[in-house]
Amino acid sequence: MSALQLTQTQSDLPYIHGFSATEQARLVRQARFSEAMVYRDVDFSGVQKLLEVGCGVGAQTEILLRRFPEVDITGLDFSQRQLAVARQRLQGSPEHGRATLLHMDAEDLDFPPASFDGAFLCWILEHVHSPERVLAEVRRVLKPGARLYATEAMNATFFLAPYSANLQKYWMAFNDHQLSVGGDPFVGAKLGNILMRLGFRHVETQVKTWHLDSREPHRRQQVLDYWTELLLSAADQLIEAGRVDAELVESMTKELRLLRSDPELVFFYSFMQASAVV
Repeated sequence: MSALQLTQTQSDLPYIHGFSATEQARLVRQARFSEAMVYRDVDFSGVQKLLEVGCGVGAQTEILLRRFPEVDITGLDFSQRQLAVARQRLQGSPEHGRATLLHMDAEDLDFPPASFDGAFLCWILEHVHSPERVLAEVRRVLKPGARLYATEAMNATFFLAPYSANLQKYWMAFNDHQLSVGGDPFVGAKLGNILMRLGFRHVETQVKTWHLDSREPHRRQQVLDYWTELLLSAADQLIEAGRVDAELVESMTKELRLLRSDPELVFFYSFMQASAVV
């Protein structure tokens, strides 16, 4: 989820998955499903005050609280609707007292300089109009020596075999639409350049990959189910925008069902994780 200018309406935002209860539940499943890969190299040891940009429904917040029991988290998001869900979710957690969730613009953070010991961003920069401005603001509010982790999409890497023409056509429309509304489905590959321009030190990037075939059929099935949900979450917006029609969505869905039963299915997707120090 992104934290954008408060004067914008939700329809103006480059978040193409919608804000329904179904989508909110998908975000929680997404966070739990990808947890092992996302957090494998994330280390907030010694961090007391952590900034989470784009906390959305609190899906990553839950994980951060559990994994780093010494950390107090300030999470922010543009959507009051998402924040309400996040607050309700965290209320049932024994760690909820360590989380403060705020309605705020990520491009103009309402914090003084050097307010936080660390920062965490996950699947947000693809959904904002100016990733560089967001990261500049994050740098401003971090203390010297603080570490940032940003995990972001690199959608050019998506590949499935056997080749499925309607799926690929839909995927191209998905990315074209995200670009047209001001997002960036390829921002992950650009993180190193952006962080260097902003003056971060010790900038490192990692490519994290799902490459699954018949050697891990159960895991492959989980990944395909996860991605089926993700793809379909944007269908209504893509139809409304004229990028696809209902016939293409149905044809893509049929191809996904066929892939699900194919013992030779190959799934490949890479995303990027950057770390840097102020």
